[in-house]
Amino acid sequence: MRSDAIKTGADKAPHRSLLYALGLTKEEMERPMIGIVNSFNEIIPGHVHLRQICEAVKAGVRVAGGTPIEFPAIGVCDGIAMGHTGMKYSLASRELIADSIEVMALAHAFDGLVFIPNCDKIVPGMLMAAARLDIPSVFVSGGPMLTGYSNGKTLDLNSLFEAVGELAAGKITPCELEEIEECACPGCGSCSGMFTANSMNCLTEVLGLGLPGNGTIPAVSGARTRLAKKAGMAVIDLVAKDIRPSQILTEQAFHNGLVVDMALGCSTNTVLHLPAIAHEAGITLDLEMINDISKTTPHLCKLAPAGEHHVQDLDRAGGIPALLGVLDGLGLIETNVPSVTGKTMAENIAGAKVRDADVIRSKETAYSQTGGLAILKGNLAPDGAVVKKGAVAPEMLVHQGKARVFDGEDEAVKAIFAGEIHAGEVVVIRYEGPKGGPGMREMLTATSAVQGMGLGSSVALITDGRFSGATRGAAIGHVSPEAMEGGLISLVAEGDEIAIDIPNGKLELLVDEETLAKRKAAWEKPAPKITKGYLAKYAGRVSSAAQGAISLK
Repeated sequence: MRSDAIKTGADKAPHRSLLYALGLTKEEMERPMIGIVNSFNEIIPGHVHLRQICEAVKAGVRVAGGTPIEFPAIGVCDGIAMGHTGMKYSLASRELIADSIEVMALAHAFDGLVFIPNCDKIVPGMLMAAARLDIPSVFVSGGPMLTGYSNGKTLDLNSLFEAVGELAAGKITPCELEEIEECACPGCGSCSGMFTANSMNCLTEVLGLGLPGNGTIPAVSGARTRLAKKAGMAVIDLVAKDIRPSQILTEQAFHNGLVVDMALGCSTNTVLHLPAIAHEAGITLDLEMINDISKTTPHLCKLAPAGEHHVQDLDRAGGIPALLGVLDGLGLIETNVPSVTGKTMAENIAGAKVRDADVIRSKETAYSQTGGLAILKGNLAPDGAVVKKGAVAPEMLVHQGKARVFDGEDEAVKAIFAGEIHAGEVVVIRYEGPKGGPGMREMLTATSAVQGMGLGSSVALITDGRFSGATRGAAIGHVSPEAMEGGLISLVAEGDEIAIDIPNGKLELLVDEETLAKRKAAWEKPAPKITKGYLAKYAGRVSSAAQGAISLK
């Protein structure tokens, strides 16, 4: 066992003495030692209940004959961090999470790991660590939050961001806003739509590192606690058979992940995270693969923010196993792939049924015969940009308009709330990329303001930063190269015409080459916004969004 390095032999007497100091018995030391990576904290609603999940995991480990040892991981709540400096730290925290888990796991010679994430960057950060460490590992998330309800309407966190815009537009009163804010998030769990957290938890299940149900069983359900116990049991079997992430995170697994990504219409952030996880596994995912898969994958589920359904509805309809069954029937996925259950995907989904054909549709009744995400390219984004096309109003799939240019999110949000943005315009928010932000902020405040002000079907947004998984509308992010690197987005001027053609994957700045050459000659790279601390280090090492914003060596 890997843990022999800290507990076996006369020369390990000092190590054993320290383990005795923890209260461990000799019998516990003789068993597989399992690290439980718990991202519990008291600031993220999706994580506030993870002590309970962790205790269930420990129970499962003990039942199966192992010794569980818990250690923490940090986490950022994207909703609370949104719209201020805190959001610069969200994506950047992904690298810290992976690095810190590497430190803890290797320094203490664990035989196996159970990862307990739930929200946004914590899930991919842990997946990156699992791929890098290649120690027997299983994931169990904290599960999705239930939806809120008020005045006959189903609510989620995105309802609040859009309500702020509605208040600014005079559509609702301050009292109505207060009622929505008290009802939208009823309790623990990851925010209830197909936002980034739930997207990644579902994809963890598809990749084979999470047990069936990991992505959809509600946080407050007893089934979630049972799943945590099963995860604890499963890791002992993985250790015994030495089944490691490298045997599960194969090219076929990532292909399956991208297919499900398209069928669900997941968060655009998956386009950052899946390539970063694949990179740690020694596999290359490029943006062209995403478009190729999207061309042949129907959009079968339309969850909030794109539609009316939420993750609890997907669970009720049969969850990810039922969706995989539909995709398998269409010949779109490879089911002879291993998973942490010790069985193949084919065995895991055998007998899974669609219980609600409105939530999980067939190819014939699909929302679209192509996937819910799209990669756009053109002179404005030669390395690519991404849009959740399943959440774009039909009239905005093809659009041309005059640019309104802002060197940062804050300026853009002020202009939107002030009524300075008009139908037909294209809002360009730049210097928000991985290096320029730094940290590539999500800009849910900006997109929600557009929706709340009633401009969602007439105004497009383009940025070298990111948009939240809760975003809907013609919001195009990850424009690469970014402005800070001298990408063409840095040369866009107020009033320039921009052409968007989502069905054909095009994003073009309609300005002649001579004019662009003059602007390029006059362009000066701005000074860094942050010059000390972690973000300064991050900005110096991070790659472009087209490469998954990974840290360069």
